[in-house]
Amino acid sequence: MLSAKSLFQEILDNDESFRLFCSIAASGESQGGWENGRIAALVPPDERGLAPKIARHGADEDKHGRIFNALMRKRGLAPVAVPADTDYTMLLERRGIGLAHEKLRSERPLSVRDIVTYLAHSRVTEQRASEQMDLLRRHFADHPELGRAVRMISADEDGHLAYCHEELLRFASAGHGRAIQGTLRACALAEIRVYRDVSLAVTAHMGRILGWPRTKAATLTAGVHAVYAYERAGGWRRMVSLRMPDRRDALGGPPAAAHEFA
Repeated sequence: MLSAKSLFQEILDNDESFRLFCSIAASGESQGGWENGRIAALVPPDERGLAPKIARHGADEDKHGRIFNALMRKRGLAPVAVPADTDYTMLLERRGIGLAHEKLRSERPLSVRDIVTYLAHSRVTEQRASEQMDLLRRHFADHPELGRAVRMISADEDGHLAYCHEELLRFASAGHGRAIQGTLRACALAEIRVYRDVSLAVTAHMGRILGWPRTKAATLTAGVHAVYAYERAGGWRRMVSLRMPDRRDALGGPPAAAHEFA
């Protein structure tokens, strides 16, 4: 019977599919690290107190990229080029979600509205990341090869999501509520489409590597479309709600080290 655990176990057991999975994950995390690093450097003067948290967010993402690369090295595997149709962060940028890389490459300080946009985009994408890592943690927290990495990354993603909630609520109380809600909605509706497209692409690439029969590939493809239908019908709303997290100041300290994965 098909299940999330059996599918990921199949990917994990094959070097080529595991290498593609880790390469996609490492690339996305490293890109997130660069984006957060640039945003931290360009924070407007009135929000300089936020810069260390943004930098911490970026450091965590860089750490996750190193962890996925280390998992490959332990198997004697080298990263592969990430297929363009699986590049989640690039596809989101092409849809105009988040801050444009052209803006981040300049030296002009960002505006407060830019920071609100960044936080709203992060609130949506960190919801996805937190859910995905929670799924892996439930099935592989005790896995001898992946368990430690899954537990660390999952805890970080939960912290990132808590940080986004707390900071967006702070900006909402400062009068940015309407802009926040509009940006969250636009981000969520774009993200669910990108996630569907990336999921279909990953399914196709993994199916070719693992030699999935047509019936299995068709079932998985139908499952991706069913998730999108649910999210389009209203599931996206979980990505736009805001509540004060139980864990306050989640990014207020230094990132946890990842030396054990080197």
